[in-house]
Amino acid sequence: MSEKKTEADVAFIKALAELLQENDLTELEVMREYGDDDSLQVRISRVVPVAAPAIAAPAAPVAHAAPAVPPAASAAPEMPEDPAAHPGAVTSPMVGTVYMQAEPGSDPFISVGTAVKEGDTLLIVEAMKTMNHIPAPRAGTVKRILVEDGAPVEYGAPLVILE
Repeated sequence: MSEKKTEADVAFIKALAELLQENDLTELEVMREYGDDDSLQVRISRVVPVAAPAIAAPAAPVAHAAPAVPPAASAAPEMPEDPAAHPGAVTSPMVGTVYMQAEPGSDPFISVGTAVKEGDTLLIVEAMKTMNHIPAPRAGTVKRILVEDGAPVEYGAPLVILE
């Protein structure tokens, strides 16, 4: 009996690992309850190797290309590559799904060029069937929207650039 349960648990963990990979998540935690005193708590996480190549890749080309390419041209690509480093970046406080409007078919909370006040809702991040309104941390103008409606986001992922 416990062997069947173990096989089912292994299949469950493999399915969670596939979910992690397919949705490009870095961490997933689930508790599976079998009965009163019987449960399984699983936490799966992975290291995303994107950060190391992103740091290593620009270092070599910039060192070799700096004499041939003007500094203004090499500075322009850096902004789109790492919007999280922008001082006006608003990042996701949680893992979830982004929604740009309160309900399907309604107007989006923001668009590029929208002036917002501190505390205005920029978008919603749904996490575990809870709709979390993401407020503007300060007054400003929306310069860039870095996510699409319905897209999954990670903790700390840049959502919007305010200036």
